[in-house]
Amino acid sequence: MTDHDHITRRSAVTAVAATAALLPLAGAATAHAQGGPGPRPFRHGVASGDPLPDGILLWTRVTPTDEATPGSGRGPAVKVAWQVAKDERFATVVAHGSVTATSAADHTVKADVRGLRPATTYYYRFTADGQHSPVGRTRTAPAAGTSPGNVRFGVVSCANWESGYFSPYRHLAARRDLDAVLHLGDYLYEYKSGEYPDFKYVVRPHSPAHELLTLADYRVRHGVHKTDPDALAMHAAHPVIAIWDDHEFADNAWKGGAVNHTPATEGPWARRMAAAKQAYFEWMPVRPSVAGTTYRRLRFGTLADLHLLDLRSFRDQQAEPGSGAVDDPGRTMTGRAQLDWLKTGLARSDTAWRLVGTSVMISQMAFGAIPAHLLGPLADILGIPKEGLAVNTDQWDGYTDDRRELLTHLSDRGIDNTVFLSGDIHMAWANDVPVEAATYPQRKPVATEFVVTSVSSDNVDDILHVAPHTVSLAGVAAIRAANRHVKWLDMDSHGYGVLDVTAEHTQMDYFGVSDKTDPNATSAPLRSYRTRSGTQQMERADGPVGA
Repeated sequence: MTDHDHITRRSAVTAVAATAALLPLAGAATAHAQGGPGPRPFRHGVASGDPLPDGILLWTRVTPTDEATPGSGRGPAVKVAWQVAKDERFATVVAHGSVTATSAADHTVKADVRGLRPATTYYYRFTADGQHSPVGRTRTAPAAGTSPGNVRFGVVSCANWESGYFSPYRHLAARRDLDAVLHLGDYLYEYKSGEYPDFKYVVRPHSPAHELLTLADYRVRHGVHKTDPDALAMHAAHPVIAIWDDHEFADNAWKGGAVNHTPATEGPWARRMAAAKQAYFEWMPVRPSVAGTTYRRLRFGTLADLHLLDLRSFRDQQAEPGSGAVDDPGRTMTGRAQLDWLKTGLARSDTAWRLVGTSVMISQMAFGAIPAHLLGPLADILGIPKEGLAVNTDQWDGYTDDRRELLTHLSDRGIDNTVFLSGDIHMAWANDVPVEAATYPQRKPVATEFVVTSVSSDNVDDILHVAPHTVSLAGVAAIRAANRHVKWLDMDSHGYGVLDVTAEHTQMDYFGVSDKTDPNATSAPLRSYRTRSGTQQMERADGPVGA
């Protein structure tokens, strides 16, 4: 095992809102936000991300004057010092330096710290105008050639401010056993206030009240999210590894536009996307490996390579649902360069597991009464989709040639122990991933997939305004009947996942929160699923790791 503190089942599922339940350092960040905007200059807390064996990326935002609010373009430049220490009291400082916060970067700063020891917990802080920031806790990755007993990640996606509170972040902040938190996209939403959800269901209004279009707009919304007490606590407690999905830009974004973008009234898409990307890189603790994207690769000893995808910057426009265009080999979601990069990385990986962070679900999800073995022939004759009627063409179902090339690559090259980690769909899924759904289970799947539900964004019971796990049960039954590779599906819960990776298995523990509209929501385990090394098939586990 790593040097994490042991976590019991009770401590994993009963963390509650009291500040005492959080890490002391996370509690300091929480205190900043609970009383309003907090004192200058560190109103937006601290964060770290993208852990390396010898380094970590540190982030903060400085407010040098009261008028220097996010997106304002106001405020003087200010020198910001940073320190990294072995202890919370900073008795043993191991690295230090300084950066300058300017209005050109919305007074956000990053320090890419190197020279640290692998698999080690560190504490960090910033100083400006004689004041210290809250103390953050972070952790470096295991050294490339070492074999830690395990690595463990919190996993989240889809946090809509107006839909509810971010209690899943608080429960992850309370855990001492995580190497990092993986955020799979939709860290924020671009909608105007009262659009999603409707005004009468808004739990707390966000800013700006209008839809995000300009650089200032996106900066303001990011700033709002960095005042949430649970977000502050999570960022202060763990390094965050983030990728974006569509709502960091606009609903169903693709390289040339979005469903929620009208050029005639909202201006060129390229300008809006550039503004959204700039604000994202300013406000998120992300170290881009390819300029302007979030696809990159991190390694965790000999246990896992983590391949992180950008599925918005290069994709073609979504096909119409039910259209044979989903099979068009001329359409792509990944782009040629990114797909080749992923295939090469998977083939060359020498770790026990290959993890792929994909913002949208890769597993097939189809409806229809046509027997699976007839779909191929009928597709050729009638022009229907080869893998059944694709309901959600925004996910990999809408780009089947990319998916087929990737999954066939895994099969042909004998690449095993591949696990996809996904979000976006506001539901929790546990799936085997066959090359073709029609051949399952006769043909062994080539990967497995864990899909986490939303932090707060509406799912089936929220949209229908019914009691959870009532109306949705019919939908669960229909989806599982048509998709035998789906082992489990929960359409209604909100929460998070905890992924445990050892040489022998990967296990996802799914947790749900009691009520997304309650800032003090409790957490409880929903299900646990495990993939054993060499099997490429999922099985239900007895309960959360460490229970």
